Formats: sequence, C-alpha cells, structure tokens
Amino acid sequence: MEHYPTVVIGAGPAGLTAAYELAKKNVQSITFEQSDKVGGIARTETYKGYRFDIGGHRFFTKVTEVEQLWYEVLGDEFIKVPRLSRIYFDGKFFSYPLEPLNTLGNLGIFNSVFILLSYLKAKLKPSTEEDNLEQWVINRFGERLYRTFFKTYTEKVWGIPCTQIQAEWAAQRIKGLSLKKAATNALFGTNNTKTLIKEFDYPLLGPGMMWERFQTLLEKKGSPVETETRVVRVNRCGTRIQSIDVQQDGRERSIGGEHFVSSMPVTALVKQLDPPAPEYVLEAARSLNYRDFLIVSLIIDQDHLFPDNWLYIHSPDFKVGRIQNFKNWSPAMVPEPGKTCLGMEYFCSRGDTVWSMPDDELIKLASTEVVNLGLVDSLDRIEDGVVIRQLKAYPVYDAEYRQHLEVIQTFLSTFENLQTVGRNGMHRYNNQDHSMLTGILAAKNILGENHNLWDVNTERSYHEEFMKPEPKPAQKELELVAR
Repeated sequence: MEHYPTVVIGAGPAGLTAAYELAKKNVQSITFEQSDKVGGIARTETYKGYRFDIGGHRFFTKVTEVEQLWYEVLGDEFIKVPRLSRIYFDGKFFSYPLEPLNTLGNLGIFNSVFILLSYLKAKLKPSTEEDNLEQWVINRFGERLYRTFFKTYTEKVWGIPCTQIQAEWAAQRIKGLSLKKAATNALFGTNNTKTLIKEFDYPLLGPGMMWERFQTLLEKKGSPVETETRVVRVNRCGTRIQSIDVQQDGRERSIGGEHFVSSMPVTALVKQLDPPAPEYVLEAARSLNYRDFLIVSLIIDQDHLFPDNWLYIHSPDFKVGRIQNFKNWSPAMVPEPGKTCLGMEYFCSRGDTVWSMPDDELIKLASTEVVNLGLVDSLDRIEDGVVIRQLKAYPVYDAEYRQHLEVIQTFLSTFENLQTVGRNGMHRYNNQDHSMLTGILAAKNILGENHNLWDVNTERSYHEEFMKPEPKPAQKELELVAR
C-alpha cells in the first residue's frame, strides 16, 4: 500500500490550498480529483481556444491570509476588472446596484409607490415568524419588492419555492441590507463608509489559471495531484481513517495516510465509508440535497454585445438564469478578434427537463433565448457552442437540511484524523475565499494547531462591502440578489 503523511480528496480551492500550505512546511501529500482538471467549480474550461468559467469567480476577499496566497501564487498575472452587472426583469434592464432614475423609469411611478407602501406595511406589521426566505425578505423589503425581484430569480436558482428555503440562507447572503438604506443611497448618493466593490482582481486566463498553478507547484514539491481518479472507498477503524481506495484507468489501488482532508460532497464521503456508517447517518446523507448547473457557452461573430461582466435574468419567461460575458472579464479569454463568448447559465437538477436535453437542443435553446433577450441581433451571428454540466454545484438550504447536516457533522467529528473542507465538504454555500480559508486551517491543524473549521466566520467572505477608515455609521448599497 502506498502511504503519504496527508491524503487530500478533491482538487478544488479548499483541497489544493490545504495541500499547498502543507507543502510549504515540507509535509508531503497526495491529492485525488475525479474530474480531468483541477479547480472544482472554480475551474476554467477551454473550447477551441475559448476559455470560460463555471460561473464567474471574482477575486476579492476580507481574509488577509487568502489574499496573500493569491498573490504568492500568481503574482502580477492578475488584472483589474471593472465590476458591472444588471438585472433583466419585465423586459427592462435595471442597473445593479440601484440607480434612482433608471430604477424609477423602469418600475414606473405607480409601481414604485406601491413598493414603498408595501415596505411601510411590513415595517408597521412585520411577520412574527421568520423561518423561511420569503418571510425574511418580506419583513425587510415588503411583499411587492419581494415578488418583483427576489421570488422569481431565487426559485429559478433553487428549483423550490422560497417558502422551502431556510431564512438562514437569506441572512447569510443578504444580511444587513434594507430598502431604506438602498433608497437613501440611490436618491441622495450617500454611501458613507461601505461600498460595493467597483473592481476586482481576476487571473488573466480565468480562475482555473490559479488552480493549475497550484497543481504545478505541488508537484514540484513532491506532492502529486492525480486527476481522473475516483475515490471508491474510505476505510476506517475505530476513530481513525486508515486508507482510501481509488479507481484510475479501470484499476484500483489503496493509499494509506496519517491525515485525511476531504472536499468531496459530504454525502458521498459518508456513503463511501467502510465499514458503513450507521443507518441514521446514511439516512441523513440521503436527505441532503444539491442543485446542479450547466453552462452553454456560445461563440458569437460580434465584437461587442453589452458592457456587463454578467447579467441576472429574473424574468420567468426565460429559462436562463445568468449570462456571463467572458470577454468583459478578461479579453484574453476570447482568442479571436471580433468575436464574443457568452456563458448561458441554467440552474437545474440531474434528471429534470433542462439537464436531460441533448447538447444540440441546449445550444439551440440558449441561442434562441439570447436573441429573444435582444442581446444578439440574429441567430446567424452564433457560430458555435458547447455544453458543460456540473453536478452538486450548490448545497440546498431546504427546511430540513440543518438537522441532517448536524447528524453528519457530529458523526464525522468522531474521526480524529479526518477534516472536511470547502463548499461540498461542509455543505455550505460559500465563496472560494472561504473554501480556501478552511483549507488553510485544516493544514494548520495537521501542523499542530487547533481550529474548528465549522466555527469559521463565513460572513466576512460572503459580502462585497469593504470598510473605509471613517467613524460614521455604515450604509450599504443594495444588491438585490447575491450570487
């Protein structure tokens, strides 16, 4: 049996960061990745020289350790990208964050007044219950604004009613925002101490460039990263993980280790244990849900389509949820002058209508929708397309997820040499900087420190507000929907 000091399952941001931090301290590891490339959902795909993200990944963070790591690995290969996005709703594009004339002009005076009245009603007589996202949002923004902006897009993303999404998710993603502050900012331009970032860092060739560099550095340090390798069994004895069995090119082999770090979906980890986990733990694993995702990247014979990095499509008339314009993230993502590459993102679940559509039909659907949105003037402009599917892209915060996750978390905590990290390893909807932070702390634990990864303050990673050194009360601009 092969044996390494540390075995890492999953070569996404969390797993690679853990392995890299260990390598800097001369602790060898081996990392296994089921996909054919590193990066997880933060990877960059390539098609005929065109590069595109699996969802856009901005590089901004309040976590100093993560920011230092980014520049340590990529140095001056970052570019500064202006941040611009809008919302498409009811046939109109809304500036995002809100701009007074644009918002008032699109909504109309009567609708704006009704939104204000609905907000006042919610303030005067709020719901006494805040168990789900719908109740949470209505209490803060009023029912009319909730139904105008929040409801349709959120249900498009998650595929379930807002009443079945935990208020915890809303509090995590849009905490601290209010209509009063948004209106004040929009109408008077006030924004004393906090502001949404106006630009962000981005690797010249997409986020995958970062994780590919991690892989190269790890292998130079004697810590291999093996792709297209699936973990089929996690062997345990008492309170320790002893080894894992992996399958690669049709062959199986066993790898032992002193420490194990896993970013694979926590549900899969539980199901791979041998001897099997207790039935009540397996039942909890079967009860956790995920939302899948696919992107249709279209190559378009047109130099400039719209200035945004991405657009949110709130209208229920379209199946597409978000549209990335990769040329506006980095011109180097598009290899041919005069061309544009759009990423049409569809939130779906394995086995549903959209997920099951053949690639050619998905390309046709995406092409038709982008023309009907008025973003491309003719189907003849669309030269080519490719479909990439991503399972388990988003952990779902449904009504029962917390109790099931606590069962799994409690069980896994009994293993003294196992740590779970990252979005899927912890079933948390976090961003890549928080995933990297869990990897950093996991490595520190192996090196002798004592950090509880589940206690990491995720709020500092979720929001785009950056504090300026002024002692005035904070005001925030409004992002109606957090990614």
